Amino acid sequence: MSTKHPIIVITGSSGSGSNRVSDVFSHIAWREKISHLIVDGGAFHRFARDEMARQVEEACADGRYLSHFSPEGNRLDLLESLFREFSSHGTGKYRHYLHTEEQAQQHQQEAGTFTPWTSLPPDLDLLVYQGLHGAFAGPGVDILQHVDLTLGVAPIVNLEWIQKIHTDIRNRGYTLDAVRAAIQHRLHDYVHYITPQFSNTDINFQRIPLVDTSNPFDARDVPGNDESMVVISFREPRKHDFAILLKRIEGTFMSRRNSLVVPGGKMEFAMELLLNPLVHEMMERRRQLEEF
Repeated sequence: MSTKHPIIVITGSSGSGSNRVSDVFSHIAWREKISHLIVDGGAFHRFARDEMARQVEEACADGRYLSHFSPEGNRLDLLESLFREFSSHGTGKYRHYLHTEEQAQQHQQEAGTFTPWTSLPPDLDLLVYQGLHGAFAGPGVDILQHVDLTLGVAPIVNLEWIQKIHTDIRNRGYTLDAVRAAIQHRLHDYVHYITPQFSNTDINFQRIPLVDTSNPFDARDVPGNDESMVVISFREPRKHDFAILLKRIEGTFMSRRNSLVVPGGKMEFAMELLLNPLVHEMMERRRQLEEF
């Protein structure tokens, strides 16, 4: 952790909707005049897409589990090195994983490949990580120790699958059978390496649909925000002022002493009300440190 070079992570699997939280941070950063960079967790995959497919086939043949959810499918050592270097010196290296054809065309590369490693922009106020392993702590790798604020995005699993199915088919050209096979293959790693992180996060956002999602592989569309509620849970509720949300967002209520329930259509608004004071306080501490 670092007052001068803070790090915020948004952790959630593909289809969780974590990009919505990163959008909120971009709005906050613009208002607060914060120089920030959002690093995508895909940049720390171990293999490019074609090679990953080959490695998965070999692992399956050997009776091993391998996926982007597992530590073996990623360079978590490099992610921890980035966090360690940035928190200490405000420096580090990152790259991009090109998920879509549009991203690939922008970089004149093939989809499913990496851009070259490059140095972080100088004089960043804040580093934001969005990806699978932002709150990971395990043997030989402890990413969590370097993070100043951890946020989890974990919709109920059927909704997460629906969102992944629609994203992969529409934006990445996968077939339904291919996405179903990927979900089935990654279940072991999801249980062992993704879900435990949500016990480490400071705040979790869980969207719950109010429509039938009992068969995610037959869902014609993704349930909309107004067709859902969002449970926001806090690891340390004493640090937060729930009265603001209860007063400003109609339909909000507390289900437990550490849990707020917010209408789905107000999710981004609730995030801004919660996170803006936290980021502002973080930047104030940083500015005070620089004055000495």
